[in-house]
Amino acid sequence: MRAIWSGEVSFGLVTVPIKLYSATQSHDLSLHQVHDDDGGRIRYERHCEVCGEKVDYKDIDKAYDSGESTVVLTKEELGDLPADDSKEIAVEQFVPEDQIDSMELDKSYYLEPAGKSAKAYVLLRRTLEESSRVAIVTFTLRSKTRLGVLRVRDDVIVLQGLRWADELREPDFDIPKSRLTKKEQEMATSLVDSYSEDFDPDRFKDEYQDQLHTLVEEKLAHGEDIDTEATFGDVEDEEEGDGNVIDLMEALKQSVDSRRKSSGKGSGDSGSKSGSAKGSSKGGATKGESKGASSKGTAKSSGSRQKQKAS
Repeated sequence: MRAIWSGEVSFGLVTVPIKLYSATQSHDLSLHQVHDDDGGRIRYERHCEVCGEKVDYKDIDKAYDSGESTVVLTKEELGDLPADDSKEIAVEQFVPEDQIDSMELDKSYYLEPAGKSAKAYVLLRRTLEESSRVAIVTFTLRSKTRLGVLRVRDDVIVLQGLRWADELREPDFDIPKSRLTKKEQEMATSLVDSYSEDFDPDRFKDEYQDQLHTLVEEKLAHGEDIDTEATFGDVEDEEEGDGNVIDLMEALKQSVDSRRKSSGKGSGDSGSKSGSAKGSSKGGATKGESKGASSKGTAKSSGSRQKQKAS
């Protein structure tokens, strides 16, 4: 990892020298544009619309258009703004973490202690942990004053950017009022229960990026002309039910039934019928029971498929 910024965290008269690292990265495959006729790379050049000349980046200033006139802001003027020189992450408040709306959160950074001693860093980290609060801070990064929050993650202090209050938009639309029946609410709750489990981020994969990598590797190995059907198989969208769901209640019922079948909790399989009946009579199987039922149901279904193939 390479530090992108260095400075200090200050709260009161205490200063904590730190280095800043980006805590996230994109896993997207990097692509560029080419001409579809000959494969030539597409380049974008900056041209002045007044003189028509090509302009180097070093010769470009920024400007604001008010609608009636334009104000040009030079690099020197922007560099002279007082906030641009700040190397301080200033603690403004300590607040309960649940007061931070997730919509306000932005990019995350790791803070590493700098200097010969990490005592001040450890003190700040322990203060955050024991107070059960997060620190609201202001700082300047890439010439912009920013708002952020300091919190602890796995013994490391994390700085997470916050959006300014006026950057959050209010929804400019009305939601029609709807009456829900008790049965619809109960069925929706049952559907939520069937999907309820602990969050495991490693379980989820970016299928598009995986397939994109496979496509690139196949073309590198076998040339431009490849059989995508042979590479990925003939993938068809799986559709369950008769496709004629006409109301919310029927959609909920089919969703619950489908989820129960896929998790081995349904009563559709004769092999798992007794276990499913016991679970439903008690208001739902326990976590251990549902796992057992699922594994047994899977084993039986795979065995029956093998028998069908053999016959």
